[in-house]
Amino acid sequence: MTAKEIRELSPAEIGTKLRETRAELLLLRLKKNTGQLEKPHTLRALRKDVARLLTVQTAKLKAAPAATR
Repeated sequence: MTAKEIRELSPAEIGTKLRETRAELLLLRLKKNTGQLEKPHTLRALRKDVARLLTVQTAKLKAAPAATR
C-alpha cells in the first residue's frame, strides 16, 4: 500500500489493516524458516507497509485532539 492510500483510510480501518499485515508477515516468516518462501522480497515490503501504517496512525491520533480544541 502507498502512504496516500493509507491516509484515506479511517483510524479503525488502519488498525484492521495493521493486524492483517502483521499476521501475513508472521506467516511469511514461518515459511521462510521452513524454506518454503518463494519471494523473499515480500518480507521487506510487508515490514515497510507496517511502518507506513503505524506512521499514518500516529499522525492521525496526534491530529485528532488538535482538531477538537
